[in-house]
Amino acid sequence: MSEIVNRVANSPIITVNLEEYYTPGVREVFDLKGYLFQELVLKEMDFRKALKELDWDQYQGKHVAVYCSVDAIVPTWAFMLVMTYLEGVAETGVLGDGEALEQFLYQRALEKMNPQDFIDRPVVVKGCGDLPVPLFAYGEVVRKLKPVAKSIMYGEPCSTVPLYKKGKGR
Repeated sequence: MSEIVNRVANSPIITVNLEEYYTPGVREVFDLKGYLFQELVLKEMDFRKALKELDWDQYQGKHVAVYCSVDAIVPTWAFMLVMTYLEGVAETGVLGDGEALEQFLYQRALEKMNPQDFIDRPVVVKGCGDLPVPLFAYGEVVRKLKPVAKSIMYGEPCSTVPLYKKGKGR
């Protein structure tokens, strides 16, 4: 009787689990909707007064997305003004919705990925998990690894969907 060999465990495949790049911490959304007159327009004096009176410590160490959830007339400077209060308090501040925040956090985390570690190696990008991974992150990992990897697959090492294979002479 021959010995059972786990070919997956012994293969040169590198598995990239994007959950490992998830930035921990509390996420908050700062919605300008509540600062608008009749949810339509921003009154500068009222807005500036409300921001000065706000307890910004509630955002201490959090990841904050600044956006407006209603279709209203909100000048760009209003979003920027909120950022001036968040800077130095929040761990992260992003102009955009919660999805934009996650994209920013993943982009920042994936910048630490060294493509040189994947030269001429088959790569599997893990697909299932417990943490929210934005679609953006999957595209970003392909952008970073395609120039160097031997192949890129999606799924689990025992059951993958092939996405890219480096041609001969490349």
